[in-house]
Order: sequence, then C-alpha cells, then structure tokens
Amino acid sequence: MRKLIQGLPFLAMILFASCQSESGSPSKVEASTGMPSNNPGIKGTWKLISGTLIEKNDTTITDYTKGKSFIKIINDTHFAFLLHDLKQGKDTSAIYSSGGGTYTFTDSTYTEHLEYCSDRNWEGHDFPFTITISNDTLTQRGVEKIEASGIDRLNIERYVRYSK
Repeated sequence: MRKLIQGLPFLAMILFASCQSESGSPSKVEASTGMPSNNPGIKGTWKLISGTLIEKNDTTITDYTKGKSFIKIINDTHFAFLLHDLKQGKDTSAIYSSGGGTYTFTDSTYTEHLEYCSDRNWEGHDFPFTITISNDTLTQRGVEKIEASGIDRLNIERYVRYSK
C-alpha cells in the first residue's frame, strides 16, 4: 500500500504530461492570434466564391464559381493563393495567378506580407484585411495599395472553407 501511495505523484505527473487536445498534440496558444493553435480559425484551404473591387468609384464584381477556380491555403505561418481558368488555358479566358508569403493575424486583422507573386510588382508589399468568419464563410476586406503601379482599391472577397 505504501508503494502505491508513493507512486501516486509520479502517476499524476505522467497523466498531466500526457493530456493532449483532440488533435493529438499538446494545446498551445499562438502568439500572433492569442487563440489555441488547434482552433482552425483561418487555417485551412478556402475557395473564393466572389470578389468585389472598388477603385475610383468603379465597382467590379467577379463570380469565381464560373469559369475559374481560386483557392487560398493558410497554415500556421504562411498563406498561398492559386487562380486558374477551368478550360486549361485553351481559350480567351486563360488566366493563371499565384502568390504567397507570411501573415499575421491579431484580433480580426489579417495582414499578408506578399513574398512571391506571379505579378512581380506585388511582391514585398503588406496588405491588411479585416476578417470575419461565420460558419464556413470567411470574408476578407481591405485596401490594396501599390503606389508604383497606381493600384489603390478596396478588395472584398468571400470564401467558403474547402478543408481544415
């Protein structure tokens, strides 16, 4: 009996150390978000459904469910986006664009630092967005500004979660 009582603190320590989140890894808090890292939040693969660009009182709305596909992939530290037409570049709708880099996410402010982009004029710029997530829908809203290229526009994008 005495050996059993003496072993209880050791057993408690082993049980405490083995406590894990549902994902199978220890629960930890991300410095950039203050959220548990096992909370999917913005992480995962997102499919762009619609985009609205407002530039100099001109509004362009793009339906990304017809003729093209755009996904954004967000992990713990990086994001990437890929856009292409659905006719494999074989007609006048041919389009391909990609990019990626690091990001920060604090409260509802998601800031992309674009390190790579098929349009090289966009590289090296930061783009802050306000993010809202409702169920499986992520809405991203922010100003994209690149003075050297004359770009200064409001970008509103609506995504649905493709996977976690």
